[in-house]
Parts: sequence; structure tokens; C-alpha cells
Amino acid sequence: MYLNLPLRKPYPLLRFFIFFAAGILFSCLDTSAKYLVLQGIPPAFVSWMRFVEHAVLVLIFFRGWTNPALFRVRSYRFQLLRGLCLFGSTYFNFYALQTMQLGETITITFAAPMVIAALAGPLLGEWAGWRRWAAIIVAFIGVLIIARPGFGTLNPGLPYSILAMLSYSLYVLLTRRMAATESPESLIFFSALAPAILISPAVTEAVMPQTWFQIVLLLMLGFFGGVGHYLIILAYRRATTAALAPYPFLQIIWMLAFGYLVFDQFPDVYTLLGAVIVIASGLYVVHREHRLRMRS
Repeated sequence: MYLNLPLRKPYPLLRFFIFFAAGILFSCLDTSAKYLVLQGIPPAFVSWMRFVEHAVLVLIFFRGWTNPALFRVRSYRFQLLRGLCLFGSTYFNFYALQTMQLGETITITFAAPMVIAALAGPLLGEWAGWRRWAAIIVAFIGVLIIARPGFGTLNPGLPYSILAMLSYSLYVLLTRRMAATESPESLIFFSALAPAILISPAVTEAVMPQTWFQIVLLLMLGFFGGVGHYLIILAYRRATTAALAPYPFLQIIWMLAFGYLVFDQFPDVYTLLGAVIVIASGLYVVHREHRLRMRS
């Protein structure tokens, strides 16, 4: 049985709280990962554990033993490629968190809508107009303000954060392409199963956690990611994409709060200025795409 996503009567307050909870869970995921890698646990192992736990949770939640749609796949090649893109997004992000603040990495991630708009033309035939290209250039300026190349030492985690954003953009583009032919259950399941299996031989740097707190955090990674994605699905059952477009940007509030409370870190004025520019550009791109879809 396919996962049906009928559009229900919108409840603005309810969808706000759903995204509120999802943003907290995703922020808990990145905060936990940053804490673990700073404690000496390799990012590859932390990423692998996150996907193993996610796959197990999806298998249980969708009752894989009675739900054949979970394993029904049209293209294993694209499923594996999509899973690797999601793994790359997670791994590079966890690696970047060793040296970058939570608020910095999430801001780089918010540049993804512009990259998706740029790549949708050659990959999906959805060519961007001059307005969206202008927004893409403005967002790139925002990223440059955050990076500040030529002004001091470049943060070594920045290239990994950009790679994470690019991997996530390819993941979204592949999801768009595959949504018409693959079941939603298989997309959710194989996005976790594929990296969990393919990366297993490469996870040779496993470092076991030394405290109970580290063990709990490591075991909670799949819960934070899996339940967060499920809440996003619930939100999209209750509202259109355009109505929900501003809500993901709320996550930067929780990332800034967790960064300050857990790691005593707060972005400087240049990072905050770059974040405002990137977020504004992303909101414009989403708004523009919605208007073009409505017009067509």
C-alpha cells in the first residue's frame, strides 16, 4: 500500500508546531553529532549509525514484514545514488561541525534552494529565469560574507559544509525525478538503507563511546532524523508547499540557541548578515517557483 498524502484542511497553528518540533529534532541531530565528533568519534561512524538506526525505525514503523511497497523499487541505481547523496550531505555536515558553529552550517544549507534552481535546468529541464539567477547570485554573496575569503584564516570546515549542501541539493533533485515512479515508502526506506549498507565496509574507524551519555546520543541519532522527517510529511499533508516554504528557516533559531547553550558559541555579525541574505534569497526563489507553477 502506498503512503497517501491527501491535502487536509490547513491549520496554520498546527503546521507551525509541527515544523517547530521538526526543527528542534533536526537541531538535536546536528547538536548531538557535533558533540560526538568533538569527543573523538569519527564523523563516518556517526553518520553510519544515524542511517542504520533510521532504516530500522522505518522498517518497524511501516511494518516492512507486511508492506511490500517498502521494497518495491523501479530503479535500484537511482535509489543507491540518492542514498549516497543523502549520506554525503550528512557525513560532510558532521565533518564540518568539528570546526564550524551550528548556525554557520545551517546557513550554508539554506543556500540549497538556489543550487537546486540552478541545476534543475540541465538535470530536469526546469530552466531558471533571470530573476531566480539574480537571487542565486545574491545568495552566493551571502555565503561569501560568511566565509570572508581573504580576511583571515578560512575555516577548514567550510568546504565540507558546501559539499554537504551540494549533496543535499542533488538528493532533492533525484527525489523530484523519482517521485513519479517510486513509492514514498521505498524512497524513505532506501534513502537510509542504501548508505547504511554501502558505507559499512568503509567504516573502519569505529570508536566506541566512552560514557553512557555518548551511547544515548549515538542511539538517538536515528530517532532525531527519522521522526523529524516524518513530521515534515505530516506538515505537507496539511498544507501546500508554498504555505510551508518559510517554516524550515525557523530551524536557524534552534541551531543558534543550541550552539550558544551547549557549546557557548554565537555567530558574529558577518555570519548573521550572510544568513539574512541567504534566507531572503531562498524565500524569494521558493516564492518565484510557486508563482510560476500557479501561472502554468
